[in-house]
Amino acid sequence: MTSGTEEPGATLPAPPPQAVTVFGDTLPVATRYAELLADDGVRRGLIGPREVPRLWERHLINCAVVEELIPEGAEVVDIGSGAGLPGLVLGLLRPDIRMILLEPLLRRTVFLDEAVSTLGLTNVEVRRGRAEEAHGELYTDFVTARAVAPLARLAGWSLPLLRKDGSLLALKGEQAEAELAEAKEDVSKLRPGVSDVIRVGRGKVDPATTVVRVTVTSDGGPPASGGSQKKARNGKKKRGRKR
Repeated sequence: MTSGTEEPGATLPAPPPQAVTVFGDTLPVATRYAELLADDGVRRGLIGPREVPRLWERHLINCAVVEELIPEGAEVVDIGSGAGLPGLVLGLLRPDIRMILLEPLLRRTVFLDEAVSTLGLTNVEVRRGRAEEAHGELYTDFVTARAVAPLARLAGWSLPLLRKDGSLLALKGEQAEAELAEAKEDVSKLRPGVSDVIRVGRGKVDPATTVVRVTVTSDGGPPASGGSQKKARNGKKKRGRKR
């Protein structure tokens, strides 16, 4: 990776106060990742230069607050990881979870491999491939995705990867309720489960991050690792970092 001394265009702003609150002790790692995105990410066409000034609020913090929904010790697969949003952000923020970044395009997996190595993330693994190719082989507590596909199609790729009581956490926009209503029947045919729309990160990011959560209630793989059955954050689980 390049040193980051040559600017490809827009300048990366300093971390805002919310970043200090959200990332805590992991802020230096998050800052280094932001620098990689602003430099190599732009050079390699993984993000647009216009995104650099708003990397913190619109991308890193927006993704990071999803950790509120992930309990301690969970296993997570981020499909269509792209430049690492949200999977790499969650992996660097939460050293207690095991994160797999699943991405089909070589140029993106090369960037992700280099970023994981540069950041020293021993809990994050990069795999090249499509989610549907992993059906029957890979099982997890949570699947995350951001800007990958419409919900019905995304569920078709994601739900077969989930253990019983596991959840798809799909980061969506302001039309999330309408998208869920339209896709709900198709999603329910894939595997029995419950679905809802949650907004996380209130007071940390504006607007709050919208997540469509689909939790499967039927067997579809081996028993849960334990991560999906622990309570997600209500302020009660152990933290891997100081706040």
